[in-house]
Amino acid sequence: MSQGSLFCFGYGYSADALAKTLDKKKWNIHGTKRESLVSKDNNSNIISFNGYNPIPNAKNILMDMSHLLISIPPSPEGDPVIALHRSDIANSTNLKWIGYLSTTGVYGNSGGAIVDEKYLCKPTNARSKRRLKAEKDWLKLFYDFGLPIHIFRLAGIYGPGRSAIDSVLNGRAKRISVPGHKFSRIHVCDIARVLAASIKKPNPGRIYNVCDNESASGADVTLYACELLGVSPPPLINLKDAQLSTMARSFYSDNRRVDNQRIKKELSFDFKYPTYREGLRSIYKALV
Repeated sequence: MSQGSLFCFGYGYSADALAKTLDKKKWNIHGTKRESLVSKDNNSNIISFNGYNPIPNAKNILMDMSHLLISIPPSPEGDPVIALHRSDIANSTNLKWIGYLSTTGVYGNSGGAIVDEKYLCKPTNARSKRRLKAEKDWLKLFYDFGLPIHIFRLAGIYGPGRSAIDSVLNGRAKRISVPGHKFSRIHVCDIARVLAASIKKPNPGRIYNVCDNESASGADVTLYACELLGVSPPPLINLKDAQLSTMARSFYSDNRRVDNQRIKKELSFDFKYPTYREGLRSIYKALV
């Protein structure tokens, strides 16, 4: 018996993890990718969406969907899904759950203090400001039309192919010393499991932080990855000497610890990878 039909605007890393978590015998799953990726995918359920032109026949496609996931980041012009398909979504009468993937970057810099979902958002860079604006635009669909919107503020995403293990193996790992600075993280598998838990227990209008139980410095995470691989860690270097891209450097401008109690209490969520250690060990074991 079918449990639902899921459409993913942005069928990427996190959406694919959710699709693998859901029972394929009970779910019809569709989504979008950029045109260059669609041609490589060879999946009839994946269609092209470039964020500038609407999806043909979107009204009928979305009308058949019971669940909707949005993981496409907003551009300087705004959220492309809202811009091109707001009315199609607002008129979709079968939707039981909509999830928008945002970022904990919307909180800005708390000076290392713990932030929960009630913390006043003060994003410090243009990228996070756009995310906060997109959150508000999606929540407006909840307030105006009663659509079942849920906001998920994701910490730094890692997993197979995108982890400190991979950075060490491909020679790109750096250990940057910024005293007192820590990042929050979340394994992509646990992102999918949080989304699945919310699908089972929807609470429209709700915002959830999605991060594991331990924030840590990037240097410590890289050190642990090196220990697992049995290689010497790269030396500690100062941020000013790190030769980072502008985007990578921006992650060090904010310092905060993210509270995850809401997903534990409201969604009865139990982590598969409660810290980066369990997550990296699983990635390492899959390699050996």
